[in-house]
Amino acid sequence: MKLEIHSLEQLPEVARKLLNDFSDERFFAFFGKMGVGKTTLIKELCAALGVKDNVCSPTFAIVNEYSDRVGEPVYHFDFYRLKSVAEAYDIGYEEYFYSGCYCFTEWTEKVEELLPERYVRVEIVENDGVRVLNANRS
Repeated sequence: MKLEIHSLEQLPEVARKLLNDFSDERFFAFFGKMGVGKTTLIKELCAALGVKDNVCSPTFAIVNEYSDRVGEPVYHFDFYRLKSVAEAYDIGYEEYFYSGCYCFTEWTEKVEELLPERYVRVEIVENDGVRVLNANRS
């Protein structure tokens, strides 16, 4: 899937399309430079799942847990501050990654070797104010 995003107003539709096109997937790994909109899109994905909590980047906590519309956990990771893969082991990443619940990861390249066999790879690049999103099953 390849989408061009010209404005923030498109994000709710982009989130719904991602969730619909990959309805059998629960793990979404985000890649892109700082400021490209990873967290903003994850907020919209959470909103589409019925999350009522304040969704924000878990930069210091590494993982935030929210509840979707039926009370199931939704996990949001930000691995930006990880100094080594060992820190992911310390937080018990396996319990989250293999829970069967939605997982959204930012700065995924820092833990790429730990990713499940199946996931959706979401790459976002910015070019002259337009975001280009590529999403594929891995």
